[in-house]
Parts: sequence; C-alpha cells; structure tokens
Amino acid sequence: MIGRLGEVVIDCHDPARLADFWQHVLGGYVVRQSHEWVALEPAHGVTVSFQLVPEEKTVKNRVHLDVDVPNLGDAVAAAEAAGATRVGDVVYDELGGFQVMLDPEGNEFCFVDGPTVITA
Repeated sequence: MIGRLGEVVIDCHDPARLADFWQHVLGGYVVRQSHEWVALEPAHGVTVSFQLVPEEKTVKNRVHLDVDVPNLGDAVAAAEAAGATRVGDVVYDELGGFQVMLDPEGNEFCFVDGPTVITA
C-alpha cells in the first residue's frame, strides 16, 4: 500500500455554495474554509472538499460520487429542491437502482438504492 484516501476534491466556481448543497445531501459539518477551499466532513465516509478553479466544467466527470439512499424518489426530490438536476430515468440492474444527478455546478453523482426485485 502506498497511502490511504484522505478526501475527494471537487473543482468548482463557488466552494461555499457547493459545500452547502453537499452538506444538505450528506450531512456533516464544514471543517476547513477559505475563499478558495471548503472541506465538508460528512456524517459517514470520506471528507469531500470543494476547490475554487477558474475554468468551466466541459465534459462528463471521470470520477463521481455514489450516495446510498433508502428511497430514490425521496432523495431525488430533496436534492432537486436544493438545486440538483435529474439526468434521465432511474436505471435498474441486478444490484438495485440508481439515478444519475447533477449538483448545482453540473458535477455528476448518483443516488443508489439497495437490491430491488424487478417484476415484468
């Protein structure tokens, strides 16, 4: 092993605003803050930080966050009320269902529920 994952950093234009959104999604509290950097320590999991960058997001993320939720519909509605956007429909597979979302700055993430029995 070379090291351990310390945090996930998301580039953005407004670190404080994005941290507020993600605090609504993940809970937790801000542990470090400056004009250019905000770190959120969620109730469970790894620290998520938001870093000010000048450039716009132009392509699909190569890495995204999966957020486990007990109910996809409730999670989607709450996130949309906080500024997220739904992308497409819920996708179901043998592991359950997931909904692709965009945070307020267009970064992709997914809400994921547990295994679901699909009936035709």
